[in-house]
Amino acid sequence: MAETPTGSAPGTTAVVASPTAVLAPSGDLDLLTAPALSDRLDALTDGPCPDVVLDLRAVSFIDCAGISVLCRARNRVRARYGRLRLVTDSARFRRMLRQVRLDGAFDILPGLPSAEDGRTLVSGAAPGL
Repeated sequence: MAETPTGSAPGTTAVVASPTAVLAPSGDLDLLTAPALSDRLDALTDGPCPDVVLDLRAVSFIDCAGISVLCRARNRVRARYGRLRLVTDSARFRRMLRQVRLDGAFDILPGLPSAEDGRTLVSGAAPGL
């Protein structure tokens, strides 16, 4: 696996596996950090048929701005005939999705899907997101 530092959103690590991209934000996903994640997701969902796995297990807090970013990414992916999967083991996050009636809007996985060969690690890890 090759590590390539990029200008990705703070507090995120992205693993791009042909053709799947895995993005793992950490910390709070709120009004202050959502724009950076949104920009990163825009870049990952720009082409045709994007396949993105968003690993939310290290996210400690998410507010309506964070939910909005997830919905926007889902809409972009669907418009391009792609796939967005969320990874979470948080019952609290799942309950929140049910309460805002978005529980059926996302494919939710308990863990990362099996890895594919040829992944490239793209890291911009920093505290905060």
